[in-house]
Amino acid sequence: MAVDLFERVQRGAGQQSGQDKRQRGLRGPRERRWRVTERLEDRGRPRRSLVVALLLACLTLITLDSQAGERSPVEPVRRALGEVFGPVEVGAAAVVGPFAAVPSWFRTHGDLREEIGDLEAENARLRTEVNTADYDRNRLTEYDGLTAAAEDLGYSLVPARVVGLAPAQSFSSTVTIDAGSVSGLRPDMTVMNNDGLVGRVIRVTRTTATVLLIVDADSVVGGRVGSSMELGSVKGRGQLGSTGRLDLELIDEANVPRKDDAVVTWGSEGGAPYVSGVPIGRVTAVYSSLRETAQRAVVDPYVDFSSLDLVGVVVPSGTASDRAVIEADGSVR
Repeated sequence: MAVDLFERVQRGAGQQSGQDKRQRGLRGPRERRWRVTERLEDRGRPRRSLVVALLLACLTLITLDSQAGERSPVEPVRRALGEVFGPVEVGAAAVVGPFAAVPSWFRTHGDLREEIGDLEAENARLRTEVNTADYDRNRLTEYDGLTAAAEDLGYSLVPARVVGLAPAQSFSSTVTIDAGSVSGLRPDMTVMNNDGLVGRVIRVTRTTATVLLIVDADSVVGGRVGSSMELGSVKGRGQLGSTGRLDLELIDEANVPRKDDAVVTWGSEGGAPYVSGVPIGRVTAVYSSLRETAQRAVVDPYVDFSSLDLVGVVVPSGTASDRAVIEADGSVR
């Protein structure tokens, strides 16, 4: 019994020592492997003293190079490197240059197209200015003439532009202007331009007005012959352009107007529809009727009705308007 117990203790101790050996055998290689790895890592890392020495050397070379200029101790090395790598850089630039220039070419091409577009737009604008220079000059002349007419006649005028002609089917000589009630206009107002009498307002909307021209067959204007101050009536023939003429019949049939006599408006009561003193035209011919013992004169109007543009509507002084009003003294309000 004692022998068996001793053998068991020996076997247990042997087994325990075997296990310890196996554990030591397992732990031993791992620990050695980790230590080797740590040593390799330490070998790959530069020492701090080496890093500090390299930094100090770099700073020393930079300082010497910046202060010494052409006599720098680095200059020979720099020249030698330039002679070695210079041809390589030139060759590389020759090869890579065309490919690197492609994006720049596209950008430059786009910039050139944009610049060409701007130049074409500028040329178009300049051509438009040149083409409309005469038109703008004529409009300015008309406006200046209208201002002078307002000052000479002593009437306030609302400037307006002709924007439409009556169709031929209407059998009336009328025009539409771009001023209406908001501009201070109402029916039976005198319309003139820088040359003379144009007509009278017959209809008004908020922004436009219809003007009956004095050449219309239904138009009758009281006129006065300038040389004799004789009164008469001026009637239209319904014709525009170079054939548009007026007929003058004097109240006193014994008086005969003379050729080239000027005819101006007689004027209506209250200045409606015509104010007095506005030039109408000049006498070009005189005809006598033995049967009616009357004198009829042909009057050539001062206004060219085939090219009407800027006109002025006579309004009372101080009229409220949505546009500038030319006052009787020539100022603009």
